[in-house]
Amino acid sequence: MELSSLVRKLGHELAEIRERSLKTILFKLDHNLISYADLVHEKVLFLNLLEWFNFPVVSMKEEVLNFVNNLIKSLLSLLNLAFGGDGRHRLALQAVSCLRQLCIFLRSRLNFHRDPSFSSTEQVTASQNSSISYCQETRGPARSQNPSPGSSSPRPSVIGRTVQRPRGDGQDWDAASSSGNSTQANANSRISLHSPLDVGHTDLPGIENEDTLELQMKQLSLPQFCVSVLENAIPLLRTGSRRVTMEVLELLVEDMFLIGDAISENVWEDDSLFALELKDKLLLILGLLGETILYHKTNISAEQPEVMLVHHRMAFISISLFTVRLLQILLPVEKASKVLQKSLLNALFLLSLDVPFSLEHPSIHESVAAYLEQMSTENYSIYKQASEAAYSIECTCSFMIEVHKKVLEGRNKVSLEPSLLQAEQAKLSQPVFIGEVLQPSDHQCGPTLDSLQQLHVLLVLATPELDAVLQDCLGIHNIAKPVSSICHGVHFLLHPKVLYEICTFGLQEDKKEVNSTAKAILMHLLQGRLVMAVLTWNKFMEALYPVIPVLQGYADTKDTLGNCILSLSETTSDKGEGILPTATRLRAALRLLFSKKQLVRSIALKHLTFHLLNEEGANLKRPHLHGSVLSSISNLLIIERAIELKLDDKTESIFKAETVEKLYDILTSDAVDLVLRKSAAEQLAIILEDTKMHGIVKKLGVIEKILAYLNECIHVDGQLMESIMLPCLTVLRKLVYADPVVRLSLAQQSSLLLLLFRVSLIFQNDCGVLTETTVLLCLLLFDEVARTETWADGITINDTGLLAFSLPVAVVRRFHLPVKITAHHVVSPNTVVVPLSSECLSMKPVSDMLKMAWNMSWYHGIENLLQLINYEREAETSGSCGTTLKSFVWQKAINRFLQVLPASVEDEKLLVDVLRFLNKLLKEQRSSLESDHLKWILKPLLKNKPKSLLDLLVRPESQVRDEIDEIQTAVRQQLDKELIRLFNTLLFCSVSVTDREGLELAGSFRTELALKLLQCLRLTDAPHFYGLPSLERTLRGMVHVTACPDWSTYSAAVEPVTICKKYLTGLLEVISSFYVEWGGNAMSFMGKGVTKSTVLCLLHLSHEMMAQAKDMDWISLWSLPYDSSEEQILSQLGLAWLVPLWVDRDPEVRFTALGIGSALTSLETGCIALAESCQNISGGLWGTVINIFLDQSECSMVRREAAFILQNLLVIPIPTGDVKDCILRGPCVHDEESGLSETGKPALKALLYHCQFYEHVNQMVKHCYLGCYMFDLNSSKADNLITEKGDITDFDDSLIWKAPSSQSRSSHSQLTSETLIRSASPSLGSVTELQAIVPTNSTSFIPETVVDRLMAQGQSDTTTTESPSQHDSPILLHNLLVVTPKDTGIALQQAHLLTALSSLVSAHLVERCILELKAPLGHPCHIEHVKAQVLLLLQYLSSVSRLLKSCLLVDSQLVLQDELLKPFLGNTFMILAIRPTDGLDTELTTVLHETWVDFYNFLTTLLWKSGQISFPSVAAALANHCTAIIDTICDYIHLSTTYPALYMASLQFLSVLLNEEGRRQLQDKEGVCQNPTISFLLDRVERCQASVTQLTALIIQVCERKSSKDVLKEVATNALLSLLAVSKNAQKCALEVDLIDSCIENMKHIHAQLNLDSLKPGKAQKKKEENLIKQLRRSMQLLRNCLFQNEECKMAALKAHLVPVLHSLWPWFLIDDSSMQIVLHLLCVYTANYPAGCASLCWTSSGQSSLPPARSAAGNSLMHNILKLASQVSNDNSPIQQVVFCLLSNLALSHDCKGIIQKSNFLQNFLSLSLPKGSHKNPGNVSTLWLKLLLNISFGEDGQQMIMKINGFLDQIVEMCKYKHKSSQHLALLILHNICFSPTNKPKILANDKAVSVLSACLESDSCTVRRIGAASLWALLHNYQKAKVTLKNPSIRRRIDEAYSLVKKTTPQPEENELHAYYLKCLENIVQLLDC
Repeated sequence: MELSSLVRKLGHELAEIRERSLKTILFKLDHNLISYADLVHEKVLFLNLLEWFNFPVVSMKEEVLNFVNNLIKSLLSLLNLAFGGDGRHRLALQAVSCLRQLCIFLRSRLNFHRDPSFSSTEQVTASQNSSISYCQETRGPARSQNPSPGSSSPRPSVIGRTVQRPRGDGQDWDAASSSGNSTQANANSRISLHSPLDVGHTDLPGIENEDTLELQMKQLSLPQFCVSVLENAIPLLRTGSRRVTMEVLELLVEDMFLIGDAISENVWEDDSLFALELKDKLLLILGLLGETILYHKTNISAEQPEVMLVHHRMAFISISLFTVRLLQILLPVEKASKVLQKSLLNALFLLSLDVPFSLEHPSIHESVAAYLEQMSTENYSIYKQASEAAYSIECTCSFMIEVHKKVLEGRNKVSLEPSLLQAEQAKLSQPVFIGEVLQPSDHQCGPTLDSLQQLHVLLVLATPELDAVLQDCLGIHNIAKPVSSICHGVHFLLHPKVLYEICTFGLQEDKKEVNSTAKAILMHLLQGRLVMAVLTWNKFMEALYPVIPVLQGYADTKDTLGNCILSLSETTSDKGEGILPTATRLRAALRLLFSKKQLVRSIALKHLTFHLLNEEGANLKRPHLHGSVLSSISNLLIIERAIELKLDDKTESIFKAETVEKLYDILTSDAVDLVLRKSAAEQLAIILEDTKMHGIVKKLGVIEKILAYLNECIHVDGQLMESIMLPCLTVLRKLVYADPVVRLSLAQQSSLLLLLFRVSLIFQNDCGVLTETTVLLCLLLFDEVARTETWADGITINDTGLLAFSLPVAVVRRFHLPVKITAHHVVSPNTVVVPLSSECLSMKPVSDMLKMAWNMSWYHGIENLLQLINYEREAETSGSCGTTLKSFVWQKAINRFLQVLPASVEDEKLLVDVLRFLNKLLKEQRSSLESDHLKWILKPLLKNKPKSLLDLLVRPESQVRDEIDEIQTAVRQQLDKELIRLFNTLLFCSVSVTDREGLELAGSFRTELALKLLQCLRLTDAPHFYGLPSLERTLRGMVHVTACPDWSTYSAAVEPVTICKKYLTGLLEVISSFYVEWGGNAMSFMGKGVTKSTVLCLLHLSHEMMAQAKDMDWISLWSLPYDSSEEQILSQLGLAWLVPLWVDRDPEVRFTALGIGSALTSLETGCIALAESCQNISGGLWGTVINIFLDQSECSMVRREAAFILQNLLVIPIPTGDVKDCILRGPCVHDEESGLSETGKPALKALLYHCQFYEHVNQMVKHCYLGCYMFDLNSSKADNLITEKGDITDFDDSLIWKAPSSQSRSSHSQLTSETLIRSASPSLGSVTELQAIVPTNSTSFIPETVVDRLMAQGQSDTTTTESPSQHDSPILLHNLLVVTPKDTGIALQQAHLLTALSSLVSAHLVERCILELKAPLGHPCHIEHVKAQVLLLLQYLSSVSRLLKSCLLVDSQLVLQDELLKPFLGNTFMILAIRPTDGLDTELTTVLHETWVDFYNFLTTLLWKSGQISFPSVAAALANHCTAIIDTICDYIHLSTTYPALYMASLQFLSVLLNEEGRRQLQDKEGVCQNPTISFLLDRVERCQASVTQLTALIIQVCERKSSKDVLKEVATNALLSLLAVSKNAQKCALEVDLIDSCIENMKHIHAQLNLDSLKPGKAQKKKEENLIKQLRRSMQLLRNCLFQNEECKMAALKAHLVPVLHSLWPWFLIDDSSMQIVLHLLCVYTANYPAGCASLCWTSSGQSSLPPARSAAGNSLMHNILKLASQVSNDNSPIQQVVFCLLSNLALSHDCKGIIQKSNFLQNFLSLSLPKGSHKNPGNVSTLWLKLLLNISFGEDGQQMIMKINGFLDQIVEMCKYKHKSSQHLALLILHNICFSPTNKPKILANDKAVSVLSACLESDSCTVRRIGAASLWALLHNYQKAKVTLKNPSIRRRIDEAYSLVKKTTPQPEENELHAYYLKCLENIVQLLDC
């Protein structure tokens, strides 16, 4: 039997035939009669095997699964066919393509299953609405692990079932097919006992008893699959076929992404059998990759044809990139030493040395170097040396090019430093380099090089060419040349460091050529005086001086150089002339006495003799220098035993300064015996072992004293001082050794050196003295070379410690030194890394690298190099894909393929390749595709109708029938795939188009493509006739199209609504055929992609119809008309077809279908339609969505959409009971026990209670995670996301299109309009002001957070994810709060939900994310995820703040809880302090602004509703961010026109906050507030002051802006009023910007305008007058707050003539009480504590406020008008009365004002006060006002006399003192107290018995204040008035006094009353004393 026949029979309807065919095939396979390779050719094999499980009877399941598994493994083996002939490449390529698609599928599903937003505890293998899941014959109903409250019956379904099923499962709508059980018809009206959502895990029947472990062992695990792909695919990379290589690399990249998911880097430490096997295979794979890289590298040679050369090079680079990326995923660098594959190691070594590769891929090259370092130290060392050499070559070339350039430009100075530092490492380039550096040219280096440049020359001194250069510069053949030009060539050597390098290291170098070169250099220089210019010689001498100590070590009598060195110290004439200066020659001669050579020392002695004999005063000094003395002293300074120099530098000293000073005094005292002085010197020498004492001794001048003693000693009469020489020299030696500064100073004194030498001659037989003098000479003579910091960079002197005396090794070796010292400079400090060895250079990769480095550096890059050698084509291919294509006019080559349709199969094949190329190009360039390129592609697609590529999508029926040929069918299928892929990519690219033409083309393309795709939806009656792949491709294209907003609006022939209707019809037919008629996906797994894509299209379509069909009822179009199955009567489905999709197997389908429901319910008609369609489902729509929302086993994305539906349902008014005419009845519940049913709000309350709604929401919040989920994936999703998936992916890639940020948000993400507070005053009203959050029309296709969530399914990077259902919980709760405020408020409080919600998001997280967005460092896709996360967090915080604001309006106690309010306020202000001025895009900035608006509205509401309670918490939270908040409010003011809502919200909050601060100040006069007050923050905190000034200035600008809108200006004015009232800084700023003058000028203008308009009658003039009065009030209010407690501002107002202006406006104030109140308040503030201001009210003007005031004589001052007004209102108890009396109280303190008050007889009105009868009654407010006024008058003696002149005043005030009302009594007593001080008034008071009685009775009062006032008054009467004693000695009065005095002495006051108590006691003491005397 043919194999094809057997395969076909696998799909037979009879199970027996199917089983027999399967057994036959398996038998043939087992006996090797056929192979798996034979089977893979059978196209229907896989299809039939997958369909096996869709038959009603499924047998041999294990055999089928094993068969499929083995086939997949065999598929892998097909890859090996690529090496065969006979067209087997094609088969291998098909296998590669299949595997690549499989990898993409696996990665997509893996990411989906890892996505927390789609995570669900339900693991459903069969659909929950299938017959299997309801089959009661098989098993009973299962239970969920996390049962939701309420019920447990299966989820609802629209599909009727013939099998027995549980009743009330949501299918009771089909009552006619329910066996006549009519009692179930009302199932929708009761709460189920079990949830319809809790179906647990349901397996396929019959497989639960299988051995799961055995099945798993037979399957390929994901790691095994990945490794197998690598193992079989890598060999294909060596086939030689470019296409095979490209396809295989694409497969490997997809496989690599999977590996990142499947295999951990810890596999290398795992010792399990599985891991060991995996490691072995991975090592084999890495070895294969290494071999492949080496294969392609070795085949890159000139012998190869050019085509193959390019192929091998591209393959080498591509495979290398893949290999390194695979290593990065699998192998951490620190573990790389465990992988020692030789081929891989060699490949990495080659890569490290590949210069073009390193330039093109620097980051990959860094990884290569890192792996190489771990794997092979030897190879890495070679790479490093070669890299350094290459870099120095580059620097050398740069240097040489720069030098040549400067020479050509004729410049004198060249900066060589950057290049010289590196050039020394390039061994190959040194000869050329040195020739250039040392060429004797004036133009190269100028006369000199700076010191740093000369130091760099040291690095090349060992080069033989240097000697030739010197000879050329100084040779005899240059005699005819100018001396100056010759000598400039050696100036580079004339530097101490250069000569030091030659002398110290060159002369002792073992290498002969170096040694001889150094000697030759020195010889040329030392002997070149005659040929050198004077300047050059002097420079040489100057450079030589510091090096002489080293150079003299080579002095010798046997060679030329040695003799030249000896001659340096020689005096050549009797006049003392020589090569060196006298002092230097002396030091040189003395230094030679330390030489190890006897002859040298002898010559040195001769040279020294001249200095000794010619010394000043030599005849007076010892010893006398005769021949016998000098002949025997050549060995004088040769000490056999060298001493060790050590001093103690411990941190603490045991000696005291006083001791040192005493010893010094003894040593230097001439009166003390020498023996004692010697002893003192010896003790000092011991003490100076401690370096801490050195400073004290040097300050005392011991060095100078010792030098004087030495001079005294060598005098001819100085024998007496010899006894103290040894200790003195020891002291001097220790000081010189320890202090380099002292050493340097003494070393320059020639007389001191000769002095020490004479001392050594005198004491040549005294070993101790001789040793000390020798050591001193050694220290001084070799000081120049003892300083290491002079000769090497990077060495600094440590001031804290003792710097040891150290000499170069060259000096230590060549001199006989008397001390043991450390040596330095064993090797040169300028030593460089040893250059590459000859062995390394002989390696071809290394030499190639250096050659490439040289050529690239010399020719300035690879492009110039390639052009130079005529490799133009290679140069063109060296750039990136985009750069290369831009360099060609490639459009012309491809244009005809876009314009001409294919005429044959061959044309179609060619078009497939062209489209594949375009897709690859667009994939690479999609994020940065130029608009012109996109328009170039779109134009032919739109203009060539009906012969454009768009028309290829729809083929004629005849053409479809003709597709009989297998090849033709395959080609056309591939063509369709590439077309759809191209169109989808173009849709993506078109989103970024901004120009007008591009937008028009993009829109037309979308609509035209939409119409073409609609034609492709060929539907027939039977679903099994559909071509599923074609249908899926079409639907996926439709998903992409409909994802774009306004996709239906660009057709000239068809209306958008018509297109939408056609789409809806077609899509509903698909969903009906594939889902409803097939019974969901229960009967088949086929068509899953069709369902998913269709549902998503419908979701997009709902938003498009919402935008395009606003004025029509389009919701009804979404209803499926009838279900026409045979068993059922005709019944209308309506929107019930959505319900089974809500419970689909696939959570993506569930989520999207619920999204459709939430979109439809955003309209009222949608809510009604959906509710009616779900009437026959148990629980109805309300119960269904609530249970989905609360289902803890459901994924969060699905629950989120259920929340949206519920949220939308709550928007429509719900009746409180069963109201028939209501639009929406709301939920309906039925109690089986009582038989009662409820609808509306009671039913909602019962439903929520029964479901434990709030408790479950609280659990959601507690388990909600809003942070980032970090996936351990390193691949870049941006590179492999969209177009490479094409038709083979799930619908995930269709969700990548983001709506433009200019579009409004979807109803999913925010279905709300702003929750408004309608009242703008502190009296907010009630809950009726709350508005439910209602849907807004949206053109966005899908919420962006959803986009980001579903994007992750095809991606594998660090992913930001969220629990979206929690994001919208606050909105849902808000709507519930509006519907049932009281019940919801109680529930929120009991469940502690508000606290949980408010604490869910930390502001630190938001701040960190925003900082990351401002300075992005990661991958662009990661930044997109961070942005999405920030948007989510901000939207969540906004919704929480709106919810809390609503709660405040319902019941402020819901929010006023410390555990809720304080943390939320902290978060709020932290986010409000963010300043997104830079670095954030428009979308994020807009959302941030909206969040700020919500926050400010919440804060404003909080302070309005409960300011007294909440203000301390708000102020404390604000204190931490005060400056930042003020700065951001300044920003908002700048945005007042673009973001008015933010501007208004922030300034309203500022006003309310500052008003509360003002109230606090009034209530907290003693300043007991613990936290920093707002005023303190604004005025005292330094960092805030500048911000407050800026804010004030900006608000003033807005207030003064004439064109400003009234609302904006009013808000700014309110804020400014509040700010001026509490901030001195604000007042100061207002003064500086002339606000006071501006307001007064405005008042003048208003006055003039009012006078002018008063002459014009009419209503319009009345309106204008009202506006002017309003402006006047604002100006006066601003002035009032500006002057408040600010004398400078009051002075400015005085200068600006405020009072005359007010005086002129007074008639207008008299007719407007409101204005009068304001002006009186202004005057109260103006006159408070400001005498000059008070006085100004007494002056008058002639009506012109600009004129200077003149004293009024006619009573025409403002003061008179005020008194007149006060007289009119003195008894009416009005607000004006209170203010005018307050003003008069201020004015009463002024002398001028008191005079006018007295003359006006105004005070007579006091006597007309009607006082209540009975002392316990309150005299009233009017009395209090009068008393305050009189009290202020009584503060001055003139006032005391003035009020006493009022007849009856004293009796009136005495009566008022008797009232028990506290305030009135105290005021009256104080007035009486004050008048007691006037000598004139005392007789009158004492004569009034009632007055005296009242004062004496005060001493017996219960009030301490009253007692003090009484005592003080009595003391005042007695003071200086003897007659008072008579009255007060009355026994009753005296008794009261004595009792009070006795009592006060016994009383112990409270601490805060100490001062007042003491005053009271003092009063009584004085009273008693005065009465007793």
